[in-house]
Amino acid sequence: METNTQNHKLYKIVLTGGPCGGKTTGQARLCTFFENLGWKVFRVPETASVLLSGGVKFTDLDDKEAARFQENLLKTMLQIEDTFFELGRTCKRNCLIICDRGAMDASAFVTKERWESIMRENCWNSVELRDNRYNQIIHMVTAAKGAEEFYSIEDHNCRSENVELARELDTRAAASWVGHPYFDVIDNSTDFEDKIRRMIGSVCHKIGIDTGDRLLKNARKHKFLVEGPLPDDSVFPPFQDFEVVHNYLQSNSPNQVRLRKRGQKGHYSYIHTVRRQNTPGGQVIEVKTQIGHRDYINLLTQKDNSHFTIYKRRRCFIHDNQYFQLDIYEQPSHPRCKGLILLETYSALDEEQLLKTLPPFLNIKKEVTGNPDYSMYNLSLREDWKTSKKFCRSIIGPENRPSETGEKANQIEKSDSNGYSQTCKTNGYNRQEEIVMKPAVNGKI
Repeated sequence: METNTQNHKLYKIVLTGGPCGGKTTGQARLCTFFENLGWKVFRVPETASVLLSGGVKFTDLDDKEAARFQENLLKTMLQIEDTFFELGRTCKRNCLIICDRGAMDASAFVTKERWESIMRENCWNSVELRDNRYNQIIHMVTAAKGAEEFYSIEDHNCRSENVELARELDTRAAASWVGHPYFDVIDNSTDFEDKIRRMIGSVCHKIGIDTGDRLLKNARKHKFLVEGPLPDDSVFPPFQDFEVVHNYLQSNSPNQVRLRKRGQKGHYSYIHTVRRQNTPGGQVIEVKTQIGHRDYINLLTQKDNSHFTIYKRRRCFIHDNQYFQLDIYEQPSHPRCKGLILLETYSALDEEQLLKTLPPFLNIKKEVTGNPDYSMYNLSLREDWKTSKKFCRSIIGPENRPSETGEKANQIEKSDSNGYSQTCKTNGYNRQEEIVMKPAVNGKI
């Protein structure tokens, strides 16, 4: 999130997705919601629809013409967006800018080679166009995936896709945004009203707006421990790899302040995050601000030397309509991080459904959501956990010592229909369950 020249919030999102995914309705509802909060909302029109409504038909274009059209479409899109972005920077209120599709959507309709050529010829790069240009990406999954009975093209003059093509376009559109640090995939696991609410809730969560009980709050972050070695790259769906560097800054407990540097091929984005809780037992808020390289260097002087710098390789990919981030910890780091691999995703699915969507090509050992032993804050501590006063079980709870390795006390083991063993710790972390998973044979452990 940015702060404009009037010292107000400026937040730029892209609404993308497949045909008949709820993008148009979602944009209208999101606009109304934030206007009711007193925000100024700008809606950037879909450039492709503007041009296609002028008589352009892809079927009439040869490959060279189609590629050039996509390049000109992208140039037009960026100019239109920049016009709205400039208005946002001088707005006298908090400002939300909703882009109906964004720069990377154009890459879904040209070959990888042609896209890279367009990048070179115009001195662009994917980190700037994808990661730094927008604060959040929301992909509304087409109704052709999971809600086929509601898929329709009757009310859209520029739409002619059948169900199979709609699915293909949805997959390509989602793949074009893989790698953005704040990418939310809103699937059809609920009815349409709840789908829209989940979309609005995801924006509020990223901005740090406490919505109370106005929106569904069942979507949450899940973290899983993965055992290496990882399979060959060819086993993964299309992915993007990034260098990620985290540094914790000096702060007053229980607040946490950190810097993140993230990028690829020598191009980086920088995020300053403050994690805080306004009242004891209240909602934990994370305020993320996109900053430039100069501010990043200046803020590094406030580094908390009681923490190691954390180095990761982050792999982002989509599997079964779920967006995953795979963090592979790298050296130098504390020995406790050696070989550590963690998989993260946000999901509103229930436990049984979520287990079915986990990547089968990864050796997932257990869920560690809420487990302080896998908190990046604790992992980066220089001191031994057993003697450190900084070890933090939870930002909303008292400090506690880490669990002993291999602790088995108060565990209830059960087997589910997916062939996994689940171990639920009744003395769990902040009343959350830890699910230990290992392959089963014929339903037996």
